[in-house]
Amino acid sequence: TATTTHTHTHTTLTMAEPDELYTLRAQFWLGHYHMALEEAKQIMRRPMSPALKAEREVFVQRCYIALQQYDKVVATDSPALLALALQAQYENGADQDSIIPQLQSMLGDGVDPSTQLTAAHVFLKAGMKKEALQCVHQGAILEHLSVALQLYLQLDRLDLAKKQLQMLKQTDEDSILCHLGAVYIALATGSSAAKDALHSLQQLSEQYGPSILLLNLTACAYMQAGQYAQAESKLEQARQELGASDADTLVNLIIACQYQQKSTSDLVQSLKASHPTHFLSKGLEMVEGAFERESLKYRVAA
Repeated sequence: TATTTHTHTHTTLTMAEPDELYTLRAQFWLGHYHMALEEAKQIMRRPMSPALKAEREVFVQRCYIALQQYDKVVATDSPALLALALQAQYENGADQDSIIPQLQSMLGDGVDPSTQLTAAHVFLKAGMKKEALQCVHQGAILEHLSVALQLYLQLDRLDLAKKQLQMLKQTDEDSILCHLGAVYIALATGSSAAKDALHSLQQLSEQYGPSILLLNLTACAYMQAGQYAQAESKLEQARQELGASDADTLVNLIIACQYQQKSTSDLVQSLKASHPTHFLSKGLEMVEGAFERESLKYRVAA
């Protein structure tokens, strides 16, 4: 158990006070959602501050959202949990147009970091990168820095993402988010840093076990290194051992197979059927539609 100060909690921990949520956070951040829920259950009876109890509940609700168990996400008077209930509704396809303004109205003065983080995640899903960045750019907690780092990478600002990584290191060099942030930077840097990413991911996988997230990141690192068969192997492991059917696993598998000149038609069909709103599914639909319309012009009557 860590006994150092962790500034990403909402209370200041003294050097002597153990951080009861250290393992819970680590498992959640690495994508081990079932394990995180189990950990949350085990530590429920331990004595801890009201702030840590509230944070534990936030992570429980976030696990349910990550596992798409939206019916288990319960809204309460707590702004942090209310925001998560709105996120669950948004991801479950509820009235999405009304949810964005509701979250925006919660972001006034005195808003807690957890609500800001949830709003950023929803804004990102809605394609509102600028608004998402506004929620986290001040880096009130460690996860804000982590989300800002990933946002800057999406905006092709590797320079600003590297600054976020430096801030992560200054805040808590041993944090899982710091290790993951370094992996994201390495992947964005290209083939020259692929080896560093693979080394970090191997260490995390050995310590905490493979997760769908870690296997996808490892596959991306292998692809950056030009090792497409190894990438495919990691993604197949995610599908067979962990039942992965998420869009990231399918998209990465399509790319790994394409580079090896393997057929991807079944994978593409799976992606379009399971994730019709994914940007690649939509893009393929648009291109296929345009091809159909164009080909009609050249159809020769029998």
